[in-house]
Amino acid sequence: MRETCSLAAEVMGVIAPHVKPGVSTLELNDICHNYIIEKGAYPSPLNYHGFPKSICTSLNEVICHGIPHKKDVLKDGDILNIDITTYLNKFHGDTNKTFLVGNVSPEVEKLVDITYQCLFEGIKQVRPGGFIGDIGAVIQELAHDNGYSVVEEYCGHGIGREFHEEPQVVHVGKRGTGAEMKPGMTFTIEPMINLGQRHCKLLKDNWTVITKDGKYSAQFEHTMLVTEDGVDVLTLRPEEKNHDSN
Repeated sequence: MRETCSLAAEVMGVIAPHVKPGVSTLELNDICHNYIIEKGAYPSPLNYHGFPKSICTSLNEVICHGIPHKKDVLKDGDILNIDITTYLNKFHGDTNKTFLVGNVSPEVEKLVDITYQCLFEGIKQVRPGGFIGDIGAVIQELAHDNGYSVVEEYCGHGIGREFHEEPQVVHVGKRGTGAEMKPGMTFTIEPMINLGQRHCKLLKDNWTVITKDGKYSAQFEHTMLVTEDGVDVLTLRPEEKNHDSN
């Protein structure tokens, strides 16, 4: 798990400089795909239940599972979530990040910032004897305090030898509810926070999920390990090491 998660974080670092106006999401997909293959791994999303590409690229009002396409060319003011999952030595590592493309409006920049804070507030709840509901409770509180909504139809998940396992990690909830966290558990936290209402809509491709009101949505994700005394964020990138997660 440490190796595959470290690779997923590495791929995110590799793709970051390429996220700029004029670049298509298909180009970003191909860069990630080639890098993952070169490292002796496989991009988990590719052919997963028929998903046609190696990463998910969710642009602006797309909440999740956006499919890379040559026609989706980034422009100034966009936000783009890139979701990367690697399969290495029979284990999956999953992470995503929302990028600001060029000059983003202050309103949208704040949404992205609060979403990132939501992720780390959730991570702070991870400890042996804690409950999955603790994670959703703090994410929901922070998002609602800032006037945002939390997507409820899609959630974090257990991960390991399978891409998606139990438990489901919902991003709303009540403290003290849900599965109890125990040392050795590995799962993702990946809050999807909307500028408008929480309601979503699945497009005809049966993958792309957008906000029903057309307003922007942001998301961040890490894979973590419950340790004997807290949490180890396995997909943490070098620039994030200053985050105190315990």
